[in-house]
Amino acid sequence: MFAAYAARIDRDQPLNGLELGERPEPEARPGWTTVTVKAASLNHHDLWSLRGVGLPEEKLPMILGCDAAGIDEDGNEVVLHSVIGQSGHGVGPDEPRSILTEHYQGTFAERVTVPRWNVLPKPKELSFEEAACLPTAWLTAYRMIFTNAGVRPGDSILVQGAGGGVATAAIALGKAAGLRVYATSRDEAKRKRALELGAAEVFEPGARLPKRVDAVIETVGAATWSHSVKSLRPGGTVVISGATSGDRPSHAELTRIFFLELKVVGSTMGSKDELEDLLSFCAETGLRPVIDEVLPLDRAREGFEKMASGELFGKIVLKTS
Repeated sequence: MFAAYAARIDRDQPLNGLELGERPEPEARPGWTTVTVKAASLNHHDLWSLRGVGLPEEKLPMILGCDAAGIDEDGNEVVLHSVIGQSGHGVGPDEPRSILTEHYQGTFAERVTVPRWNVLPKPKELSFEEAACLPTAWLTAYRMIFTNAGVRPGDSILVQGAGGGVATAAIALGKAAGLRVYATSRDEAKRKRALELGAAEVFEPGARLPKRVDAVIETVGAATWSHSVKSLRPGGTVVISGATSGDRPSHAELTRIFFLELKVVGSTMGSKDELEDLLSFCAETGLRPVIDEVLPLDRAREGFEKMASGELFGKIVLKTS
């Protein structure tokens, strides 16, 4: 079957390790099911995998991709939850949590096999392309806001780095939930898109906000960390799920954190139950993921290059047919 896969690790030039071509069909195993992939979406996790982060060389070649929607063996339209091992369903009860492609072949292929427990019904209201955007970036944003940020309708949040998958999802979800959303971006066009998506106001990175916010949704890391901490009201929360600009800020702002009793909460992905809630939320409210571009699987390299450059707003989706 045709697939996009990591053939080698290159920490400096990750796309050098990306190959497109034929790979073996997924092997059947007890408690698992094979899904015919209709659409799959890219995440920065895929770039990190090509750098060897979470993907050891002995696991190569590894089909990339953790998000997908498709058709299961019984003909049902389904969405995949890409966290393997947290429950013991379909894997050993002591297997630690991992994201698809860290240990098991991924979704950038015509077919993928996953534990049956990881398959959820796709709401009929969502297309395959829309549903394929939700299990990583949108689920991460959903958990950051509704589980870890502790905000309620009427509260305010700052979303750093508008344009990325998680940040874009956070703006849309925050608006739909009745939050006042501020957003930042270095790019004027992305700030304009953030306004169209529902942000109340947009700013360049580091700009002073009209008022301090209840929570900050942080995925950028070192470049925006100081601004995120300074933008919080006393007792506020910064939720961090990534560090695309690096994980060593020049100013950790420790004095401000303890003096204002701020909370720093790490957040990774989300649970199967949260994904089910997110799917229902989108189906019931009409909220849809922002898709930057849909490409056929054999043009996956173009999608990777666009994501690596940062020249996108929303998700890049790969179609198998």
